[in-house]
Amino acid sequence: MISFLISIAALVLGYLLYGTFVEKVFGPDPNRTTPAIEKADGVDFIAMPTWKVFMIQFLNIAGTGPIFGAIMGAKFGPASYLWIVFGCIFAGAVHDYLSGMLSVRNGGIGYPEIIGKYLGDGTRKVVLVFSILILLMVGTVFVYSPAIILGDIAGDGSATATMIWVCVVFIYYVIATLLPIDKVIGRIYPLFALALLFMGVALLGCLIVKWPSLPELWNGLGGWSEKAGVSGQSIFPCLFITIACGAISGFHATQSPLMARCIKNEKLGRPVFYGSMITEGLVALIWAAVSSWFFFDGGADILGGDMTTAAPAVVTKVSRSWLGILGGVLAILGVVAAPITSGDTAFRSARLIIADFLHMEQKTILKRLYIAIPLFVASGLLLWYNIADANGFNTIWRYFGWSNQTLSVFMLWTISVFLAREKHGLWYLVTMIPAMFMTAVCTTFILVDKSGLGLPSGWNVAIGLGAFVLSGILFYIWKFSRKESASDKV
Repeated sequence: MISFLISIAALVLGYLLYGTFVEKVFGPDPNRTTPAIEKADGVDFIAMPTWKVFMIQFLNIAGTGPIFGAIMGAKFGPASYLWIVFGCIFAGAVHDYLSGMLSVRNGGIGYPEIIGKYLGDGTRKVVLVFSILILLMVGTVFVYSPAIILGDIAGDGSATATMIWVCVVFIYYVIATLLPIDKVIGRIYPLFALALLFMGVALLGCLIVKWPSLPELWNGLGGWSEKAGVSGQSIFPCLFITIACGAISGFHATQSPLMARCIKNEKLGRPVFYGSMITEGLVALIWAAVSSWFFFDGGADILGGDMTTAAPAVVTKVSRSWLGILGGVLAILGVVAAPITSGDTAFRSARLIIADFLHMEQKTILKRLYIAIPLFVASGLLLWYNIADANGFNTIWRYFGWSNQTLSVFMLWTISVFLAREKHGLWYLVTMIPAMFMTAVCTTFILVDKSGLGLPSGWNVAIGLGAFVLSGILFYIWKFSRKESASDKV
């Protein structure tokens, strides 16, 4: 418990100290007009209260990642605490804040447009296709997973009941994607956020009252994966792919522009973007701690000592066991709300990204339908395929994990280029070092993991170090050539 409480305190201090530092690096201008006011259209560009913008941002980025990812990552032991804390403070929250503020500063443009401005049009086109595919996968997966949980809550987990809930969730996605952001999302998200936050606070209270025996950092970082039955997976890079949303997630950069179009002042960026990521890290940390106890010590009576228990089952069993029937239902509803509120904004983000690329205004409903209908048809086909294939969703989710972190690599290098161009000194190191690390993680995973090239696992450290060093060298080559070009022009 001591390591867990220290980690909680570290996340809070990270927001207060490092968050303030990163804010100063960017330099928000409180007198600059934000896109919410300058481009107000009553649909996507709408100035909203800060507390509501925070709630929406938090739910947009949360999904099931900080919960399910933390549960699976807890099997690696206390190393999960370190990744959540350091990843969140120095990588994830920095990534979310600076990507959000770059959108604000550039008129609310989306993820591919930000990439294109700083990394070139060729990269923009690659990322455009990549991000739309990711958003389509997120929206599709987050139709099915909440439908299963809703069926269980209703007491009918049959295939027919699941399909009914799939249709209900899908219809909601269509409505939320097409209507103005303040009509549906702006009204129901605060309620969903309260359910998700209730779950985290309630479980934190249970941890403090029960004071269970949890793995401590000073007991060592190695050996835990063998106890958890995942001995075939090394901490590097598997932990850093498994726990994504609770530490750093490229998906967040596709969501931040939604709220970049709704904040009223640039000074609100730190609580909205950096703060929501820290909050998500706290949720992930709580679930990592709870899962550690259930996996490694006192949870044998609830999980039956089964280290292979699936993450959704862990959520259901833990919530009902610790919080009772009412508290368990509220907690599970919070878990249902998380994927639903990420799924609808995933489709909304995809619509806006395509609209930006086509330069198609979205104020009229007909123009929104032109883009939304093909998206939902594609999602419906993908959904049908994966329901028919029992392993379909596992396959999609495995590739999503790597693709998600790869999106963060693109954005971190983009921000590094921005800082190198716009700021004097070594401020680009704020994102360059996380960019080098995530480049090493993603490169190693796709080369070593079975879902990639399947190279010998013993090569992981060498591949990771090579990718880390090479990416840094390439960045400095770019930086040096840029200086040479500038001096030639002079």
